[in-house]
Amino acid sequence: DLFILDELFSGLSLAEVASIVPIIEKLRQEGKTIIMIEHRLRELFRIADRVMVLNYGMKIAEGSSEDVMESEEVKKAYLGMEV
Repeated sequence: DLFILDELFSGLSLAEVASIVPIIEKLRQEGKTIIMIEHRLRELFRIADRVMVLNYGMKIAEGSSEDVMESEEVKKAYLGMEV
């Protein structure tokens, strides 16, 4: 099974997101494939096995949440930090 979730967390409070995360984790534990398009990276990084970050349609990072969080390109694109 494949689930594509486009901006699932958009407009939701932290409490609402917290109520959805266990559902996503259950699907993942059942071996379901989940593709999420999401701007709320903090929440996404907590539940994703692998992350790909696009900036203006170009891939700038891919890997584990930890690897992507440490990416200088991601920091530059999302935080405005110089690399």
